[in-house]
Amino acid sequence: MTEITGAAKPLDVITIGRSSVDLYGQQIGSRLEDITSFAKSVGGCPSNIAIGTARLGLKSGVVTRVGDEQMGRFIREQMIREGVSVVGIATDKERLTALVLLAVEDEGVSPMIFYRTDCADMALSEADIDEGFIASAASIVVTGTHFSREASDAAQRKAIRIAKAAGGKIVFDIDYRPNLWGLAGHASGFERYVKSDHVSDRLKTVLADCDLIVGTEEEIRIASGADDVLGALKTIRSLSSATIVLKRGAMGCIVYDGPISDDLEAGIVGDGFPIEVYNVLGAGDAFMSGFLRGWLRGEALKTCATWANACGAFAVSRLLCSPEYPTWPELSHFLDKGSRHRALRKDADLAHLHWATTRREGADELLAFAIDHRSQLEAVADRLGVDRQRIDGLKVLAVEAAARVAKGRSGYGMLLDSTYGQKAFPKAAREGFWIGRPVEKPGSRPLDFDHLPDLGSHLVEWPIGHTVKCLCFYHPDDPPELKERQERELLRLNDAARTVGRELLVEIIAGKHGTLDETTIPRVLTRLYDLGIRPDLWKLEPQKNAAAWRAIEAVIRDRDPWCRGIVLLGLEAPEKELVEAFRAAAATPLVKGFAVGRTIFAEAAEGWLAGTMNDEEAIADMARKFEKLVAAWRSVRRTEAA
Repeated sequence: MTEITGAAKPLDVITIGRSSVDLYGQQIGSRLEDITSFAKSVGGCPSNIAIGTARLGLKSGVVTRVGDEQMGRFIREQMIREGVSVVGIATDKERLTALVLLAVEDEGVSPMIFYRTDCADMALSEADIDEGFIASAASIVVTGTHFSREASDAAQRKAIRIAKAAGGKIVFDIDYRPNLWGLAGHASGFERYVKSDHVSDRLKTVLADCDLIVGTEEEIRIASGADDVLGALKTIRSLSSATIVLKRGAMGCIVYDGPISDDLEAGIVGDGFPIEVYNVLGAGDAFMSGFLRGWLRGEALKTCATWANACGAFAVSRLLCSPEYPTWPELSHFLDKGSRHRALRKDADLAHLHWATTRREGADELLAFAIDHRSQLEAVADRLGVDRQRIDGLKVLAVEAAARVAKGRSGYGMLLDSTYGQKAFPKAAREGFWIGRPVEKPGSRPLDFDHLPDLGSHLVEWPIGHTVKCLCFYHPDDPPELKERQERELLRLNDAARTVGRELLVEIIAGKHGTLDETTIPRVLTRLYDLGIRPDLWKLEPQKNAAAWRAIEAVIRDRDPWCRGIVLLGLEAPEKELVEAFRAAAATPLVKGFAVGRTIFAEAAEGWLAGTMNDEEAIADMARKFEKLVAAWRSVRRTEAA
């Protein structure tokens, strides 16, 4: 099979049609009536496929409409994060973005309600089809639902004409939802098949233009008008020379690339993957994504089918649709090594790989002003006889100081606490800062959490961009009982952060409770990795020399090559000592920057709380010191690079 995509085409595939916000019930095994909380994600067959193919390394785009409101902006922003071209997304100022409510009640039973009355995506028209954009893709995917209305039908047919004229391939995902054709009631969103001559007559007119047709047994029947699967396949073949892919759920798929014999099984079959079925919704879109990755890159049809089956296996083993689809590294790992878990969502290695390859993009450098201190600032306020609530205002000033240094550039951040940082959080977010929030009880050893007996339910209230930060005073030679308790709490935290989808920074300080040599921190990290603790970032104390940093880097690269890196903490060191610490760490690429606090804010905090510094003086003092550290870090980093 020759490769379909080529260098002449900027995009591999453009999908056309539905784009909605899916609200998935988080209580599994519950009726939709009893759901109490929902998880939000991008949905709709073509939007799911656009994301799924982008995750697998194809260059994808989508043509759809969204409302001029928060849900429409969510879809657009998420597509951009996923690497999907949004050139074809039109904003409809008159209509709302479509919504879907879903629940997983039982295996294969997922009630859903479509909120799509006069929604934005169904208003797609020929005017939304840009000839240059369509011609820029090696293929387009048209979808069944958008043939259900005259305007959207005309839009897809226009796209087909343009694509064929430009040498592009036409893929048809039959995507049959009876109630979106007006054939079932609002409560029957999960209904998969209602016979309709009207639907069949409409869809049959599409078949001759197609190069690839994909559908379930029910969808093959509706697209052909036949009452049995074999008859449906033969009818489609009489109308089209396209490759036909018959999806059969847990049985995988059969690919027909020539005449249809009387033996339904006489086709090309990919490898199957026996796994637990957790949620069937969105599995077909994941399947299509995997098939297209192979088909558009010229793989054998058996390989295409195998990749499709594997992607479908990921989808049915997880809750949501597009957020759960595998990335290419994740799929490659699974195809190469498999999994000992029938429930793929329980495979820790796959889960980590999925998380690390789908989390939000981070900066290559992180220069953070750490003012998440609580007990230290409380001690200053108490000594001065000042109301502790004034600490809130100091932290707002600290954000302003950091903003003066950052000047809107990326790679800057703040460590702020929930106790006194609530007023500072919104300002830091508006500045575009990376934000870390501590969860440990200040100074606790063994580790204890600060008023957080139930970590998961607390963390779910945090904005999605806030990173969980935890300081643990941990030395590899601590007594076994102490280490066991510390490790148990870190495991709890790791699980909570991953469960609610928040990034994790683990700060380790060993030098206060034992010898700190070249082996100390590597031993700590090795032990924590052995336990399955894999934070997105480490925050580590200054090391003796560059050799110690090289040993640390070796452990991280070996145990978690997806780790974002290390930031250096300050330990209230004088500026001169910090510069020396920077110099020792600067030759290690995994050290991305620093998170320093008291060296920057100590004098300003004392003066401002005492009333001897006004707001501007405190801001200026903190900004000056932060900027000096930034300049020092970049200077030593440039020196090492040279």
